[in-house]
This record gives sequence, structure tokens and C-alpha cells, in this order.
Amino acid sequence: MSAAHDAIEVIIAKREGHELTDSQIDWVIDAYTHGVVRDEQMSALAMAILLNGMNLREISRWTAAMIASGERMDFSGLSRPTSDKHSTGGVGDKITLPLAPLVAACGVAVPQLSGRGLGHTGGTLDKLEAIPGWRAALSNEEMFAQLEDVGAVICAAGTGLAPADKKLYALRDVTGTVEAIPLIASSIMSKKIAEGTGSLVLDVKVGTGAFMKDLDRATELARTMVGLGKDAGVHTVALLTDMSTPLGLTAGNALEVRESVEVLAGGGPADVVELTVALAREMLAGAGREDVDPADVLASGGAMDAWNAMIAAQGGDPHAALPVAKETHVVPAPTTGVLTRLDAMAVGLAAWRLGAGRAALGDDVQAGAGVEWHARPGDEITAGAPLLTLHTDEPERFERALASLEGGYDIAPSGTAYESTPLIHDRIS
Repeated sequence: MSAAHDAIEVIIAKREGHELTDSQIDWVIDAYTHGVVRDEQMSALAMAILLNGMNLREISRWTAAMIASGERMDFSGLSRPTSDKHSTGGVGDKITLPLAPLVAACGVAVPQLSGRGLGHTGGTLDKLEAIPGWRAALSNEEMFAQLEDVGAVICAAGTGLAPADKKLYALRDVTGTVEAIPLIASSIMSKKIAEGTGSLVLDVKVGTGAFMKDLDRATELARTMVGLGKDAGVHTVALLTDMSTPLGLTAGNALEVRESVEVLAGGGPADVVELTVALAREMLAGAGREDVDPADVLASGGAMDAWNAMIAAQGGDPHAALPVAKETHVVPAPTTGVLTRLDAMAVGLAAWRLGAGRAALGDDVQAGAGVEWHARPGDEITAGAPLLTLHTDEPERFERALASLEGGYDIAPSGTAYESTPLIHDRIS
């Protein structure tokens, strides 16, 4: 590593609102990865980026430097094209579970490297670990073999992909710099580009339960990430999707697996089916397979066969009974009328407080914990009928979960007209 720069020079340049040069960016990422730039120096630089921003050239170079910090995977040897999906995270967002086997059943391989949940958003790996025997950690060889054989894999990312991101991600979390769009975009895209997929579909959530609460910020993030993907030669499209209301009817690990299996069996909540099919169409188009309609494949049962094969290939028993929480608590509807709002953040916090999520990396999660809602906005409900059911192994958790649901829903008088929010706000390509 050349000592062409020093950390203070780079920090001051960004603090004063200057553009960082390619050479400064390459040096600082490499030096940080190797421990030459210290955490407190990278914290200062991250805050300067949050406050003063970066242009697309800087973000693109930053992303490339993060990719260069580790290995790149290559799926060009597979017999079918590859496509992947990344969601910025939400409540009840179990879409990856039915989506990966559906796209695989349509003839496109899905190398889905996923993560664990933190705070109110659930992690895909935590959900799948509710299935008895299923394992998240695969070697690259196992991953390739499964993609060739089954067509879909959902597993943990290896430590070799974008190690600079792993260090910086942990740092952003404790320094109040998580919201910086250049850092969010480069974090997501460095991992996805290093993963080696041929095309990528981004599901950028917007609303109370999302990381991005307003449409303008979400749109800026989506445009930035699509630009980064294209710069790297990856066919990239983003859908801006609603996360004011939680997806489906459940939030929690085993609860969401059960709901995903219902979708694969041809049922399940309409919004989960709609988003799964919309994202599948984008993934197939990106891989050059517009000739297949995923809605037909879902109805035929082909996606369920791919799910069973995918789970079994990773040691899981797709037919085993899923864990069930020891205790439940029913929240009855306080009045008769129309449910006009169910707040995603309130539901997400309740599921987290019941044990479905973790407060710190490394915490255990309860497989059976979570929230089920028995009505969606627009539905008529009757006073005293179940509105929500809370699930946990530890009944002392109910009180705090109920507190997070206070003010989390509105009921209007019967006959009130309800205008639904579209699930997909925009498409950016």
C-alpha cells in the first residue's frame, strides 16, 4: 500500500465540501481495511460524507474500492443466467422466501446472499432458521452446486465479500451515520456486485416501517443504486414499494415462513403475491427470460417444488412442523368499523419486543415469536373480534409489545370510504 495520502487530509477535504479524488478514495478504503486508518478517523470521514454528500463519480469509485477490498464471485460457468433481488428491509417482508424458488422454477438461477435482522426489520436468514435442520452457512462450492442443481440458494454472505463494508457497516451503526445515502448505496451495491449476479432488482421500501420514510429520499437512494449497478455492468432496476402498512398478515420468523409456503401453494395474502410476482417479472426480464410468466408458474405448483428442493439442499426438512410460541395474547378490536391504518413501525417494534428480532448483533431470536394481524386496512371489523394476536415464549414480553402498538392503528365508522395506497409507487431503471 502506498502512503500517497493520510487520513487527516482526506477528512478535511470532505469536511470542507470538496470532491474526493479517485486516488484518495482508493487509498482510504484500502488503508481502513488494513487497519492503517483508525475507526475514529473513518467515523469523522463518514460524518463529513453524511453532511456534505458525494457525487455519483465519488460514490461509484467508493463502491469499486469496497468491492476491490475482497473477492468477487463469478457465476458465468452456470448453465442458466443469474438474477438477484435486494430489499432495503421492512416489516413482514418475507418476499425473498417465495421469490427465489419462483424465479428458479422459471429457469433463472438466484444467488441470494442474505443477512440477519437488527431492530424492527426481520432478517431472511433468521426466518429460514425456523425450519428444522436448515443451515445458512455454505461454502462457495456448495453454493455453485446448489445453483446448478436446484437453481436457488439463500445463504449467508461469506467473509471474503467486501470486507471493507463489514467494518464500515458496524461503525456507521454506532456513529449516527447510517442515513448517509452515499454510504447506504455503496454498502448495498458493493456486496451485490461482488456477489457476481448478472442482473439485480432492488426493492426500495418507503413509509413508516421503512428505513426511508419519505418518497424523495427513497427515490434518491434508488436512483443512486441503479446508477452504481449500471456503472459496474450489472443490469439494475429498482421498484419503490410501500412500507407504511406491514406486508401480508404476519411478522416473525416461523410465522412468515408459514405464510410464504401458503403463497407457494397458490394462496397467501394478495399483497405478498402481487409484490412477489412483480419482482419476479423484473428479475426474469433482467435475465432475458420475458417469455415466462411467473404468475402461471406460481399457480402450477412449480415454485413449491423448487422451494422444497432448496430447503432440503441446505439440510432443512420442508415438511417438518414449524416452531410455535408457547404463549399468545389476543388484542380485540375496540370498536366496530373500518380499519383505515395499521402502522408498519408499530407492528415491527411489537414483533421485536416479543422476541422475533435482536437488539444487538449476536443476540438470539425466538423462532415462534411475532405478530399476526387478522385484518388489513380497508377491512370491516367488529368490536371484540380478534384484531391482532401476539406470539412469544416469554409472557412478560406482552406488556412492552402492547405499548408499542398503542396508537398504531385507526378504526373509522362503518361505511367510511377507504382509499388504498398503491403497493408499487414507482419503477426506476
